[in-house]
Amino acid sequence: MKHKSEMSKKKTALLDKRLYTLEVFLIDGPISEKFIKRNPVISRTIEIRGHRTLADLHATIFKAFDREEEHMYEFQIGGKGPQDPKAKRYGLHETIEDSYGKRKLASDTPIGSLNFKVGEPFGYWFDFGDDWWHQINVINIKEEAPVGKYPKVTKREGASPPQYEHLEE
Repeated sequence: MKHKSEMSKKKTALLDKRLYTLEVFLIDGPISEKFIKRNPVISRTIEIRGHRTLADLHATIFKAFDREEEHMYEFQIGGKGPQDPKAKRYGLHETIEDSYGKRKLASDTPIGSLNFKVGEPFGYWFDFGDDWWHQINVINIKEEAPVGKYPKVTKREGASPPQYEHLEE
């Protein structure tokens, strides 16, 4: 049986009507120099409601960057951006422990529960073998989302690199 406080948190998260605007920059990965020259900035702007989880954000980023094959992923929050050892980690399995400590479940973590502030960066790491690193910046938080379907990508800058470009060379 779940604790009352745990059920209360989930109910509160479902009522979170805030709208978060996040800018997701691809900052590292197996990309050719030729691709980087043609696309010096690769970013996607995403709007997502506060009741949606980090797993929902992952799915939106996955689609926004035209990825083809799922892999492990992790969000690093509360540090100074990607790869900060002081950040809290959220991913697919909470029981995985690495040199940074225990990872929490992304699917159990609503965006609104993370107390983000405008201007705050956090990290997103996709595919622990190819190491696609992203920095996510919180660029706006509205108290209530306008009517519409969320999450959604509102801006794309640069082309999406092929997920396995390095294998095609």
